[in-house]
Amino acid sequence: MPTTHPDRRRTVRASVRTGLLALALLLASLLPLAPGGTTAHAEGEASARSGSGGDWPSWQHDLSGTRYNGDEKKLTPANVQQLKQKWAFGHADVPGVYLGSQPAVVDGVLYTGGADATFHALDARTGAKKWTFDLRSAIGDDVGDKDPVRSGPTVSGGTVYFGDNQGHLYALDRRTGKPRWHTRLDDHPTAQITGSPLVYRGRVYVGVASSESGSPADLTYPCCTFRGSLVAVDARDGSVDWRHWTVPEPKRTGSWPNGAARYEPSGIGVWSSPVVDPGTGNVYVGTGQNYTGTEGETDSLLALDAATGAVRWQQQATHPDTYTVPCDEPGQEEYCPGKADGTDLDWDFGSSANVFTADGRRLVGIGQKNGVYHAFDARTGEKVWKRALVEDPGTRGGQSGIQWGTSWDGERLYVATWFASPGTLYALDPATGKVEWERPTPEDGCEWGGAAEHPEFCEAAFTPAVTVTPGIVWEGNADGKMRAFSADTGKVLWQYDVIRDFSTVNGVPARGKALSGGGGAVVADGMVYVQAAYYPEYPSEVGGALLAFSLPGRK
Repeated sequence: MPTTHPDRRRTVRASVRTGLLALALLLASLLPLAPGGTTAHAEGEASARSGSGGDWPSWQHDLSGTRYNGDEKKLTPANVQQLKQKWAFGHADVPGVYLGSQPAVVDGVLYTGGADATFHALDARTGAKKWTFDLRSAIGDDVGDKDPVRSGPTVSGGTVYFGDNQGHLYALDRRTGKPRWHTRLDDHPTAQITGSPLVYRGRVYVGVASSESGSPADLTYPCCTFRGSLVAVDARDGSVDWRHWTVPEPKRTGSWPNGAARYEPSGIGVWSSPVVDPGTGNVYVGTGQNYTGTEGETDSLLALDAATGAVRWQQQATHPDTYTVPCDEPGQEEYCPGKADGTDLDWDFGSSANVFTADGRRLVGIGQKNGVYHAFDARTGEKVWKRALVEDPGTRGGQSGIQWGTSWDGERLYVATWFASPGTLYALDPATGKVEWERPTPEDGCEWGGAAEHPEFCEAAFTPAVTVTPGIVWEGNADGKMRAFSADTGKVLWQYDVIRDFSTVNGVPARGKALSGGGGAVVADGMVYVQAAYYPEYPSEVGGALLAFSLPGRK
């Protein structure tokens, strides 16, 4: 389980680039057909395209997980410094909830989850509400006020899909908000959906994670019984087509020192959003660490057959890695199985993967929480290269490394590290992993804006997933600043402090907090959308805000 989970955190160029990406996508479409004899690009699903017009239909933006909107022509390195805040949507204040639901934008409508068991459709230009769906109307007593939608939605055809913090997957009519179906993907009481769905060839692929890693903080808890999985669901009715378990079924192996039942192996949640390569027919997803035991697909990148769920290949980056919250609690060492031999690392893959082409070879890469970016042959799993971006990944239990997501614009990979003293944004050569440029967190980030009022909360850490549009890299920081960087040099082109009070279109009081982990900026049709509702939670008595930015004079 990523240390970015709030419950566990204790301390606190441009046509050339677009052309290259288009060529890469063309080459991918010429690869062998996916099962069924058609390519994904012939299917017409919104999330199976590289994005149409100004849309951003899913967390990954496209099947390959590029997080790159090459269709964005209105915002450029020459005019981005003119960006102004256009509207704000206030989120309810729910104590203990840190919102990370990255929006999706399709056909001028923005979709996003709320902190209070709600899901919203807004006019992307104005922020005006179109409809709100209350999860309790579908789940009833199974959902409470503290059931935030952390999962970023995916829009495909006429449906929007998302998961909640109790393991339910929903499909709503995207025009009306009426439910088509909903299903709970795991009956374990701590199951949750944190990654965003991927829609491909009539199936919805989504991982199941768990908050159980925090449960052993109560030493009477019978630890641990959760099993992570990736699930493929029929997009029409929500029925499960296949499920891949990441760990064998837990068995009782004895008792903990206080007599509580002990089970193993367990854990290995799937926290991030899957990606797919139509050429190979593989779905790729990263996995978490064990909670107990050492068996299973710990800290791995999996390549699964998209049609059946069969494992095509697996690359395990770290083993063993057995970690729960007591591993960080003084005096609770005997409740941390990995403590004795130093394998309580928490170096799992909380980040989503990227499928990209380099020197004519199809690769899949993924960032790890120890600060290493790995690249493999997408078809065979052969190791191609890896690049360590953090000197001492163990200083903060994996929190220094690559946490959420990375991006590729057809020319470079863009990777950000979190608490790496300081967090740093990198541009890497996709063929070799060579660092082309690096940009540490600006040294004055904690000295101005809202963060300057609360230096005890401020951190030099790049929190969100990285987003790219032609010539611009978008990334936020725990210092409360949203920034645009030059894709060619890393120079800061624009920045905005979100730690301030906002007047909101829905009348809900809001004050910006740190930029969201679990998602990043969404850039669509000349506008930028970010969630300012994450950790660290600078002192405030109101909820955070979804912010929209545009160029002056844009209606």
